Parts: sequence; structure tokens; C-alpha cells
Amino acid sequence: MSFDSPASDRTIYRSIFMSDIHLGTRGSRAVLAADFLKSVTCEKLYLVGDIIDGWRLRRSWFWDEAHDELLRLILNLARRGTEVIYIPGNHDEIFRRWLPMELKIASVRLCARAEHVAADGRKYLVMHGDEFDSVVRCAPILAILGDHAYTFALFLNRWINVVRRKLGLPYRSFSKWAKKRVKGAVKAIDRFEHALAREARQHGADGVICGHIHHAEIREIDGMTYMNSGDWVESCTALVEDAQGHFSLVEWTSLMRSSWSEGGRWFHQAPSPSDPAQVPALVMATASPDETRETPIPAWPLLSKR
Repeated sequence: MSFDSPASDRTIYRSIFMSDIHLGTRGSRAVLAADFLKSVTCEKLYLVGDIIDGWRLRRSWFWDEAHDELLRLILNLARRGTEVIYIPGNHDEIFRRWLPMELKIASVRLCARAEHVAADGRKYLVMHGDEFDSVVRCAPILAILGDHAYTFALFLNRWINVVRRKLGLPYRSFSKWAKKRVKGAVKAIDRFEHALAREARQHGADGVICGHIHHAEIREIDGMTYMNSGDWVESCTALVEDAQGHFSLVEWTSLMRSSWSEGGRWFHQAPSPSDPAQVPALVMATASPDETRETPIPAWPLLSKR
């Protein structure tokens, strides 16, 4: 079940960045990704890697109507004038073999990296980021084992939330919760973010936009702006740029009143504007990290903004 907003109701962005959708896996929330894209319009859409999970499809085939719908939606956007740039990641690395040919497939441009010039003139290096993951680069067997462990965590996540739903509790990501509390994972994320910031500096950019680690973030690192678009397996986040060149993270599931059915499918609907209690709040960081303000807005929440 999905909804399609009329053109006049869609939010207009200059650019949208999405990554780590992992089509071809049962954990992919393709329905929600499609719902998000149906509610927006943009000049540029960057697909920042791991859109299709070739690792999983090689082991076992899973592909349903929702995955087809999302691909059709992306191709339709490209045909109607949106510039779509696809930067393959490690899970869809099969497309990297085509990069030397500089192909444009169905109006979608393939490239290893891209430079995005924001509306305010600032330049950002856009890349998936797996080349700065020491496990993927130096120990591919460990990367595959880690992928199996992550799949199991998502399996637990699904059934934990079935129980939480029956108890009347809201959705909660078990794997995301665990990741934040394991010191090794926190340190690995910090090393990854600093490595990407250094790479942006070496290329003369003002910042970097990436994916890979399923951890949506906007932060300043040594004078560089680091931005990660997150994923569409757990957090369902996208990075968006407005007409003034300001970037924000949109968390789509915070807008949707969503829950898992017993079969593991998402059923959802948009909050009713007539019910103020269901309108999400915007939490905007101020100069002091200890100061935040909440303002009700009739739209989805922005996790962070610059």
C-alpha cells in the first residue's frame, strides 16, 4: 500500500541523495522509499551506492513488486527531466565494471564519484565510501561474515518489533540501538567519517556526501562538512538540499504511522493534518549542542540541518 501526492502537494528540493536501499533483500523498505520519492520533486537525484544488493542476489533470489515499482519510479524521474546520477557501492559493485565506458542507461548516468556544486557555490565530493572501510578493503571474507551477522540482526529486529507492536509500543531499530552502544562500532564510524573528510579536503572540496555505514549524519570535521544519507533498511533517511543550498536529513518513518504486519509487510498512512498530535516536530541544532527547540511543522521531520 502506498500513496501518491498530487504534483501541487509535493515538496520541491534542488537535490536529493539516497543510498543503501538494498533492493533484492527482504529488509529493503522499497515501499517507503517509493512513497518518499512520490512526495517530492527535485532537479538532481543522487543514488549513492548499494541501491541493488548483488551480494544477496547471488546467494538467493528475492525481488517483489515493491522493488519493481521503485525502479520504475526512478527511471520515470530520469525520463521526465530529473538528472539521476548512480554511484555504485560495494553491494552493487557489478556496475563498477561498466564505469570505464561512461554509460548512460535509460537516462541514468553511472559514475564512480561525482562533484556536487550546491546552490550557495560550495562543492561536495559525492561517493559511496566503501573504499575507506578497512574491512571491505582488506578483509572481504570478514565483510561477508559481517553481512550475514547484519542480516541476522535485521531478522531479530523484525520479530522484536512484532512483539512491540502487539504490546502497543512504537517501532524501534534493534540493530541501530546495538550499533550505537558497541564501542568498537562507534569508533569505526568515527574513523570512517574522518577518513572521508580528509578525502574531501585532498580534492579541494568543502565537504563530502556518502553512504555505506547506514548512519545518517551531518557534522563538521576539521573544517569539512561530512554528510551521510543513511539507508532504507533501518532508518529510512534521505539527504536533501533546498534552493538556498541548505542540507537536511529527512527521516521518512517519523512521518509515517507505520507498523509491521505478521507477514512482515509495511502498512502505513500519512498523519492527518487535522490531528496536531500527529504532526512531527522539527528539532533544529543551535550554536550550543545543549540547546534545541521543537517547532510543530506540517511536514516530515529534519534530523539535522546546516
